[in-house]
Amino acid sequence: MHKILLYPHGGSGNHGCEAIVRSTVLLLRPEQGVLFSSACEEDRRYELDGVVRVLPEQRAIRRCSAGYAGAWLRRHVLGVQDAFDRLAFGCIAEEGGPATVALCSGGDNYCYGEPVHIYLQNALLRRAGVPTVLWGCSLEREDMKGRMLEDLRAFDLIVARESLTCDALRECGCSRTVLYPDPAFALPVKEAALPEGWKEGNMVGVNVSPLIIRHEGRAGAVMENYARLVEYLLEATDMNVALIPHVVWPGNDDRKPLGELQERFGHTGRVVMIGDAPCEELKGYIARCRFLVAARTHASIAAYSTGVPTLVVGYSVKARGIARDLFGTEDGYVLPVQALDAPDDLRKAFVRMMEREDAMKSAYAEKIPAYRERLALLPGELSVLLKRS
Repeated sequence: MHKILLYPHGGSGNHGCEAIVRSTVLLLRPEQGVLFSSACEEDRRYELDGVVRVLPEQRAIRRCSAGYAGAWLRRHVLGVQDAFDRLAFGCIAEEGGPATVALCSGGDNYCYGEPVHIYLQNALLRRAGVPTVLWGCSLEREDMKGRMLEDLRAFDLIVARESLTCDALRECGCSRTVLYPDPAFALPVKEAALPEGWKEGNMVGVNVSPLIIRHEGRAGAVMENYARLVEYLLEATDMNVALIPHVVWPGNDDRKPLGELQERFGHTGRVVMIGDAPCEELKGYIARCRFLVAARTHASIAAYSTGVPTLVVGYSVKARGIARDLFGTEDGYVLPVQALDAPDDLRKAFVRMMEREDAMKSAYAEKIPAYRERLALLPGELSVLLKRS
């Protein structure tokens, strides 16, 4: 692979976004990788610039420039509504060229309303003749319509990360859709120093996010259920608890709800808070847990890929699809956050999951090596695409 462009990227403070970039570059091994980011300083803080060239997704527009004058005329004379956006985002297409493929880092970027700036970046790249790939995506079936469906059908290739999305895309006429595991299944583990209170081989990792709290069906249900779970672990088992954040963005920071649990239970000496760290280190902590309860998709992928039995508190197709592909069903492996009502719902689901500990490890032993073999085919898939272009 000569050159890949990765976009859009909101910043490595979401360690799932960071994991996708790191594992993609590891899998494809391009001669040159370029990441267009809306948070370049954040990416440098986690040393992602050691893996790819990190560039701002938008360039500054100087008023006293020919570009600004041209955009002004197109906007105010010709009525081109996004003329200034086209100028700002044009740097992405300018990086393209022969033997270049552009990976629109799908994840769930198409799951939160109309991603108009992604449509624009896609259009600019296509106009420049750069093959575009929707990379490792999950989408809700009901969103595949109108302008979004038109954009999806224009991709040269769509790589879905779970079968629910893959099947829905094909049903909607996106015939150039293939199924591969999320690239983060191939993310390496990096072990860091363990905090005081860590009980080797007998920790339950706990991850909760403001995002699932926003999807709860009853106000307060999520934190009430998580608190009951931690109470159960401390009173009825000999396991300790590791609170593991996976996103630390302002306004969407896992450390806030996890901090509430730490404040409530920290005095026991059996509950430890893991600090913010790059995704490979977070995966290292998760890999050393006995069980994980996760709200974030890439926290669960870190656990799945290292054989840690995991219960996901999910809200969308991505959690259901990834679990169904691994275990044959999402029932018992994903607890929909919207269904949390009684204070003990999460505790009961966790106990049922614990009873399947050996069966889950057997499923991992069968599936995860096959996932890695499948991911190893991705460079060939993209090479064929470049030859067709």
